[in-house]
Amino acid sequence: MDRHTDTHVDIDNWLAQRFEAERPRLRAVAYRMLGSLAEADDAVQEVWLHLSRSDTSEVANLGGWLTTVTARVCLNMLHARKSRREESLEASEAVTAGTSDERAGDPEQEMLLADSVGLALLVVLDTLTPAERLAFVLHDIFAVPFEEIAPLVERSPAAARQLASRARRRVRGKSPLQDEDLAASREVVEAFLTAARTGNFDALLAVLDPEVTLHYDAAAIAAGVPGELHGAAAVAKRFAGTAQATQPVLVNGAVGVVVAPYGRLLGVLEVSIRHGKITAISAISDPAHLRRLRLSVLTD
Repeated sequence: MDRHTDTHVDIDNWLAQRFEAERPRLRAVAYRMLGSLAEADDAVQEVWLHLSRSDTSEVANLGGWLTTVTARVCLNMLHARKSRREESLEASEAVTAGTSDERAGDPEQEMLLADSVGLALLVVLDTLTPAERLAFVLHDIFAVPFEEIAPLVERSPAAARQLASRARRRVRGKSPLQDEDLAASREVVEAFLTAARTGNFDALLAVLDPEVTLHYDAAAIAAGVPGELHGAAAVAKRFAGTAQATQPVLVNGAVGVVVAPYGRLLGVLEVSIRHGKITAISAISDPAHLRRLRLSVLTD
């Protein structure tokens, strides 16, 4: 083996080592961009293939270069992604049960990753345009300057900044409730979800109004779910031991719940609260209705 070959092998080994060191961060970028562990891993693999075929001798910041390539690959995947398939049948039961999603390649790992990012954030990110999502994820989560984001979305740095700002308003949202009312409503909803997850029937009864109603939409009814349930005992029985893939979220400015296994939105619970008790729950699973809802992340 001559010196030129030795040098080439050394460079390849060095690139492979650098790439492996960057892989966790690239995967984190891709996951927040795509909301799917399998797709994120596909994107990172595509980045490696791109790196292995590229001349990086003039690249001063390999980490930044890899981030840019990852973002471009993810943006292309978002643009190419087909419209979300109708999931009304799965959603009708998922609204209360938080069912697993067989599309996940590694369910346990994906659920852990989704929990670490936040189911609500993943759901809200999915409502953004590809360009908004890229600008927000790269700038607000990974601190990439707008000057580097601009070429990716084919806009000026100022326009890229506006994309991130618009996305930020969507992610954070606003509520007409006063801070103390919002905090109180969130406390009630979180107590409800905790009781549901742990199957604590008495705790569920404690947070439900005696005359509470649970209403399902037409999509759920078509799948065989009763249209309405009345009374705390009936509603508590329905939710006890469920709600594993749920998280509080702002729904049209009020505290509600998303049902999102692995961060993929399957249903929403709109919750009415009076005097510290849940008086009504509306379970929404129709995909067209879900797309019309204004969802935002509840900040701490």
